[in-house]
Amino acid sequence: MSKIAIVTDSNSGITQAEAKEMGISVLPMPFMIDEETYYEDITLSQPAFYEKLAAGANVVTSQPTPESVLNLWDELLKENDEIVHIPMSSGLSGSCQSAMMLAEDYEGKVQVVNNQRISITQRQSILDALRLADQGMNAAKIKETLEQDKFNSSIYIMLDTLYYLKKGGRITPAAAALGTILKLKPVLQIQGEKLDAFAKARTTGQGKTIMINAIRNDMNNRFGGATPDNMELMMAYTYDLEAANHFKAEVEEAFPGFPIFMAPLSLSVACHIGPGSLAVACCKKMK
Repeated sequence: MSKIAIVTDSNSGITQAEAKEMGISVLPMPFMIDEETYYEDITLSQPAFYEKLAAGANVVTSQPTPESVLNLWDELLKENDEIVHIPMSSGLSGSCQSAMMLAEDYEGKVQVVNNQRISITQRQSILDALRLADQGMNAAKIKETLEQDKFNSSIYIMLDTLYYLKKGGRITPAAAALGTILKLKPVLQIQGEKLDAFAKARTTGQGKTIMINAIRNDMNNRFGGATPDNMELMMAYTYDLEAANHFKAEVEEAFPGFPIFMAPLSLSVACHIGPGSLAVACCKKMK
């Protein structure tokens, strides 16, 4: 049986400390903040990031350098036969395509998975990969299995502010101004490659209800049943843990019996949507 190393990036939300416990490797995503380079969870903590964001710093995301990726792979292959590399969705970053190009020189020893997930749904892919490797599956088969499963997930995110979407050029200043006047709470979705608009809520409470109903609908109509045996239920947030815990209680009430994993959204996502965001997600359990 091949010895397989699992690699992902910090967009998965998995910290360096958690990675050690799980027995995986996490590439930190680089940031340029006021022309200085930082690395998520290495030289840039969540509190420090939000302090810089609140101070109006210019934050630009990037992808791991080819050198950092190759160095990690080469080191891992000294003690492993194969690598399964699971980056963030190819629809949200160029890091997946870059990794695929780099892997061409490794004669099949490195398999890059394009399963089009991010954050807590990407994390679930890591857990699935670990389980498949333990079952004796080789790297190529793990890649194939994860990519076949890629659309069996949904994530909905409610924003507290339109400021960061406007700052990043994802909506016009006029649309942001109108949304702010109307106190809109946009709900976005990730199903597959892109982050898309899903609904506009007039209040935080309405936005929460929209997300809970959307997840329930996906579970029942897309994934074959809203039961703990069939589905994984997850949550994420940016900055405001107290608000996230209040929402978690509402989700637990809406889905009794479901264990819920909750974690902060990765900083690569947070810089585009800002603090105060809430997210709920589900993944169909892999049989």
